[in-house]
Amino acid sequence: MKLLWVWVVLPFAFAQLVTAFFDFNETELSLIESLEYGVSKINYNPLMVGLTLIHTAGAKGAVCLDGTLPGYHWHRGYGSGANSWLIQLEGGGWCNNIRTCVYRKKTRRGSSTYMEKQIPFTGILSEKAEENPDFFNWNRVKLRYCDGASFTGDSENKGAQLQFRGQRIWLAAMEDLMSKGMRYANQALLSGCSAGGLAAILHCDEFRGLFPRTTRVKCLSDAGLFLDAVDVSGGHTIRSLYSGVVGLQGVQHNLPRICTNHLDPTSCFFPQNVINHIRTPLFILNAAYDSWQIQSSIAPPSADPHGYWHDCRLNHAKCSASQLRYLQGFRTQMLNAIKGFSMSRENGLFINSCFAHCQSERQDTWFADNSPEIRNKPIAIAVGDWYFDRTAVKVVDCPYPCDKTCHNLVFR
Repeated sequence: MKLLWVWVVLPFAFAQLVTAFFDFNETELSLIESLEYGVSKINYNPLMVGLTLIHTAGAKGAVCLDGTLPGYHWHRGYGSGANSWLIQLEGGGWCNNIRTCVYRKKTRRGSSTYMEKQIPFTGILSEKAEENPDFFNWNRVKLRYCDGASFTGDSENKGAQLQFRGQRIWLAAMEDLMSKGMRYANQALLSGCSAGGLAAILHCDEFRGLFPRTTRVKCLSDAGLFLDAVDVSGGHTIRSLYSGVVGLQGVQHNLPRICTNHLDPTSCFFPQNVINHIRTPLFILNAAYDSWQIQSSIAPPSADPHGYWHDCRLNHAKCSASQLRYLQGFRTQMLNAIKGFSMSRENGLFINSCFAHCQSERQDTWFADNSPEIRNKPIAIAVGDWYFDRTAVKVVDCPYPCDKTCHNLVFR
């Protein structure tokens, strides 16, 4: 059965959709991530939460690419969740050279000047128990992403007037939130989607270190398992991208030492080389056929000059048998990358065989009447069961096309 998903795109998202259609390249926002603020018909009247700029950040040099102040959206917790904190790190690709970073600093991904003043809180950020059963009454914070290196860089380019201060933004935001009550947390969860999901992995142990040992602290990475994959031309598109990000933005000093002690910095920006060394309990939520990775890492236009992958890239139903075999190989690579990680009793896993990207922030994929499931368990329940130790959660879907609950992304 094919489900057609109807999207009501909020007015402020429309400009981003247009941008995604016409300005897409491997390093900018893909069309997929511009769906982030789409609100499905399930949640047509979402909670809108205002932007708070971090006024103490400027003095610390913790600024966006263009030098403006960073910010977050915070909805206060109440009742049993008054001292529980969920930090969601925003995603949105990376910039890997002067040209793409200069472009980015004129967008919401590089400057708070262009950020929406209010954004909808849906999925894991929803305030409704029927939409977000375990975290609805927590303090829920969305930290905006305006550095282009997954909150890890610390450098600058004076000539191009670019500030690469992701690590400082991370630290300034945590310090600000600690002063606003997070230091009293009895439980906390660091999460993020896409580039924010990668950031949640890279900052997971730092986040744990903010709190006393008595505080329950865990991390969730949604669509952050970017693989060091070979593209369809035999090249290394994503490794080349990451090498640019790490070199340009001075990321190497802020990567986990346990990795950089024996691998090059670019390798340590790939989560597959980091996840086995993280001491804090971590949950990996990922589509086995991650739409962003298919479009931007495996079969980007630059690796497909004759356009053999053009239709398959936009719609999995148009993939040939040999293309599907290639994508099954990608799934196998993903499962191999998490083998060691999944051995830990404390870690969690939900790898569904969908063509999707970012499933925790959208209401229709997080928790709804027909949201994706593995063994009859939707994502929100899987994450909650793992976080509260109700049951161990390590679920891996059978390969495509067996899962009929997917909300697959199709692009026109």
